[in-house]
Amino acid sequence: MRSQIFRACQTANCRPHLRHSIRRSSLPCRRHLATTHDAPSARDIQLASRTPPYQKLLSRLSEVRRVLGSSRQLTLAEKILYAHLENPEESLLSNTNNGREIRGRANLKLKPDRVAMQDASAQMALLQFMSCGLGSTAVPASIHCDHLIVGEKGADTDLSQSIAGNKEVFDFLESAAKKYGIEFWPPGAGIIHQTVLENYSSPGLMMLGTDSHSPNAGGLGAIVIGVGGADAVDALVDAPWELKAPKILGVKLTGELSGWASPKDVILKLAGQLTVRGGTGYIIEYFGPGVRTLSCTGMATICNMGAEVGATTSLFPFSPAHVPYLKATHRSEIADAASMITMSPMQQNLLRPDPEAVYDKVIEINLSELEPHINGPFTPDLSTPLSKFKSVVEEKGWPQTFGAGLIGSCTNSSYQDMTRSEEIVKQASAAGLKPKADFFITPGSEQIRATLERDNTLQTFTSAGGTVLANACGPCIGQWTRTDGIKKGETNAILTSYNRNFPGRNDGNRATMNFLASPELITAMSYSGSTTFNPMTDSIPTPSGEAFKFAPPKGSNLPSTGFAAGNLNLMPTPGVPNPSVDVLVSPTSSRLALLEPFPAFPSTELTNLRVLYKVKGQCTTDTISAAGPWLKYKGHLPNISENTLIGAVNATTDEVNVAYDIDGKTSSIPALAKRWRDQGIEWLVVAEHNYGEGSAREHAALQPRYLGGRIILAKSFARIHETNLKKQGIVPLTFANEADYDAFDACDDVETRGLWDVLKRGGQGEVELVVRKRNGGGGERVVKTRHTLSSDQCGFVIAGSALNLLARRGREMKEEVTRGVEMSD
Repeated sequence: MRSQIFRACQTANCRPHLRHSIRRSSLPCRRHLATTHDAPSARDIQLASRTPPYQKLLSRLSEVRRVLGSSRQLTLAEKILYAHLENPEESLLSNTNNGREIRGRANLKLKPDRVAMQDASAQMALLQFMSCGLGSTAVPASIHCDHLIVGEKGADTDLSQSIAGNKEVFDFLESAAKKYGIEFWPPGAGIIHQTVLENYSSPGLMMLGTDSHSPNAGGLGAIVIGVGGADAVDALVDAPWELKAPKILGVKLTGELSGWASPKDVILKLAGQLTVRGGTGYIIEYFGPGVRTLSCTGMATICNMGAEVGATTSLFPFSPAHVPYLKATHRSEIADAASMITMSPMQQNLLRPDPEAVYDKVIEINLSELEPHINGPFTPDLSTPLSKFKSVVEEKGWPQTFGAGLIGSCTNSSYQDMTRSEEIVKQASAAGLKPKADFFITPGSEQIRATLERDNTLQTFTSAGGTVLANACGPCIGQWTRTDGIKKGETNAILTSYNRNFPGRNDGNRATMNFLASPELITAMSYSGSTTFNPMTDSIPTPSGEAFKFAPPKGSNLPSTGFAAGNLNLMPTPGVPNPSVDVLVSPTSSRLALLEPFPAFPSTELTNLRVLYKVKGQCTTDTISAAGPWLKYKGHLPNISENTLIGAVNATTDEVNVAYDIDGKTSSIPALAKRWRDQGIEWLVVAEHNYGEGSAREHAALQPRYLGGRIILAKSFARIHETNLKKQGIVPLTFANEADYDAFDACDDVETRGLWDVLKRGGQGEVELVVRKRNGGGGERVVKTRHTLSSDQCGFVIAGSALNLLARRGREMKEEVTRGVEMSD
């Protein structure tokens, strides 16, 4: 075990660091250094660390067969999950009726193969990892700088300014990556999910990603689950990661896409069927003859947006389309190994479901009958077929013009997506048309950008008036400064090929209606500037007065001459730990702050709780911890806590971010939370359904905990957020009777009954809340609740947080190593 040498710098500019200053000054000219030379010889690909441990997984699958019986039929998701169990017998036979009722009941203790982190969430994940006192990560890991880059004027300008404005954070991430042996992808290298698909995702792999859209990698047959930073730390320190065994939703695909229909429309339609809660507690597993007709990147798009229905993850079985994609991305050995496994007898076949595997639910989609869909506004599950969208726009009074069409992002930035959109632009340009809406293009990675530049696709877009943004998230997550004169509060519409469209998400304006659609559909509609335009049926007048109608788009799944490597300075650092590197954190920083442990749970019931806020309606992680300008404080818990719940609607007054103290005085929600915390008053929040839906934003759990929160009581929770709360020592409870939501008001006094016993007994028992009205009238009311606390999660709460436990174990491991060295001397 390497001893950790962590040193917080004493000044903000303790030493010139790494290569960002070089990148910043030379970046504009170097963005044009795309090359078509043989990539494997130009970059050091650590293929061994990127290859799933197939022999180990096949051996573990055999053990699973022994435990469950050789006749047990398993879905693909079950095979891959169970092959990653630390102890199959313990996980599969405990509390499962001897293995007959695993789904929804078993607590799976898993050992993922890899971890991927984006720059916003990596900050807190690394700060937590550093507290554990280890010298390197236990599994391969990567950091991707994509969230902190603004999209506004174009790639060169935006990237240079974003690097300059976030240098302190990027230096911290790169120094920590070098110290602990994590691959660091610098700003401009690409969006995490596209980069993972191109480099790390493989059939049969299991990965944790600190972003809710990490399941994008399921398009390449992997189990990849979006988590909070504390969950990622489990894998990084070699602790088993716990997951309630999901149920399996099978989606059978038949037929074949044609015309304007795209893979995006598969998930847009499915989101409309399932709603934002319909996939909660499920893995979505696609199967059927239609799978073989889809491209690898098309499958990734579908898996990416499984997050929008609350699914644990989504995945596809091994497909013929995976082989050329793996080979095109320099992973032929993995393609060959996976192909061999798929030809094995089913008992040893890790990459296909057993022929008689049973799904908890099955939905069938005929791709041949699928038409384009547009989803929104304000929620990704409001799905409308294109043929009906005009009438819905008119009926609802939605804007009939839109100001911007934005294509790309982690969801739709593949070569196939871009070349289909390019073909639309070429048709329009030949007819003399220019887009009437602002048109933005976001390549998903440097590899994609360089290839599109080489093949003149970017030239096609810019010649038409499009603006090519950096290879980063940009407008998708609120890193967008609009220049079209739209004011805050002004109702307007935009069309994006993104995955999520909650109010205020893209531009900070809650009145902006973001409609989700495929890139090619958005591209065509941008030439009309109208939300009522249907490119399948409608025409646009050309400058010469003739009527122009688009033909269905065509594109290429993969570039015929291979991918271009692009700027080699955007390749990652090697994943080799260097204990001599100092991790850069200034004690005077406003962006980064070392963590102090949360206090342990008191050895008693909670008797002095108070209702901080009763939330009305939708409460996403954006509501609880807004992104946009707040992203700069992701590594500084005190500062980012100033945005806690500022988007929440008061259930009594319909005011946003207006909280009432016991004396009737008003303040912001975080101000009241801090005041109560400093007075020694701990609190709870009362909320409605699907609390914490949206991004895997663990700050939405860290911040309430930091400000004195102890319980969140809701009608239901989104999966990732419920887990994040437990990891930070907050108890998530749901109403046994949802009507009891009406029993609570702000400032009511609450005490728990049974909670301490549940925690001591490892999750066994029930919790009641005793509610006393703030005005002293009405006596007491006892509200029954439900919980999903496992034995390990009870340990997190008792210790104060999961990190407290991991840090203690890290110290014990170091002490054990030290004793061993002393005894050997």
